[in-house]
Amino acid sequence: MARTEVGVPPLAFIQLLDGGVLDPEAVTRFRLLLDAEGWSELDLVRRDHQVPVRWFREVYPDLDTDTATRFGLAFAEQAQLTSFGPLSLPLVSAASVAEVFELLAYLPLISGSLRPHFHHASEGLTVGLAGHTGDPVLDCLVTAYCGAALLRVVDMLAGEQPGMNLHLAWQAPPDALLERDVIADRLVFDARTSFIHVPTHILDVPCRFPDPVAYRMALSELRRALEREGTPSSVTESVSRAIERAPGSSSLSRVAEAMGMSVSTLKRRLEAEGTTFREVRESVLRERAIVLLLDPALPMSQIAVDLGYSDLANFHHAFKRWTRRSPGEFRRAGIRPRSGARLTVPPTRVDQPDNGVAVPAIE
Repeated sequence: MARTEVGVPPLAFIQLLDGGVLDPEAVTRFRLLLDAEGWSELDLVRRDHQVPVRWFREVYPDLDTDTATRFGLAFAEQAQLTSFGPLSLPLVSAASVAEVFELLAYLPLISGSLRPHFHHASEGLTVGLAGHTGDPVLDCLVTAYCGAALLRVVDMLAGEQPGMNLHLAWQAPPDALLERDVIADRLVFDARTSFIHVPTHILDVPCRFPDPVAYRMALSELRRALEREGTPSSVTESVSRAIERAPGSSSLSRVAEAMGMSVSTLKRRLEAEGTTFREVRESVLRERAIVLLLDPALPMSQIAVDLGYSDLANFHHAFKRWTRRSPGEFRRAGIRPRSGARLTVPPTRVDQPDNGVAVPAIE
């Protein structure tokens, strides 16, 4: 199990295995993978080792978007405030919903499978959710899990917040019209992109167990931990973080200088990881642009400048190359919720004959 692999928090994974969501055969396969890597469940938790997301593909080789969505939302039901390793204490100590979302900046400490992008505006906070597993279906799983877990954590800490919705950029699984799930009315499928919008009045909602001293101390420790890990898991991740800090001035030479290496060395090390500086930069800029375009009050010319484009036309061409839509078309595209759609995983299971692994059934 390589430290460089993107994964999920270990305690959350153990709770999943013991939570009754997965079929016993699938649980056995996950534990066999753990044994093959030479780890025990106790080792995972003690060493705070992320569990590779690829294991879900190995246990479910025919995993599709519908089932991945069901899994992600069902796994979020298992999430407890103790699930999130070093983020758990500051979560419990947060004084407001705004402080809960502030902790997302430290998500790399517990999971590298998803990258949040933040945009503050007068009407609230928009958090873009971009999966980084290298597998589009697994991206759906981690995005659904992380987004739904966030809604549930806020509900635990501050009470139910019906004005805060999770938007997911794919269609809802068919026949998902059950009413058991308490967050079902806050799931919006077939959105332009995956994100959570938190209105300003919700950001100010107080949490139930505020402890300002404990929160500040935990935040200081998180900053130190992020600096210690600061050798991110790969050169690609280091470059991504450097670009995120200053997208408008993130040239190859500047990023190489900030990382203390020559341009040729940086190129060579990125090539060894199967990518290029241009690919990494465009991935970051694309994700950032999408979040900014969700704010209708933000002029496109300002977005272009913030992302480092010399003029609006260059930004227009780049965005259309990334998404096959112009920035204007993306902004005008309405979000089409499936009215009343509720998603849950009931206790009934159905076997998949293709691989012999049982998956949740939708009744």
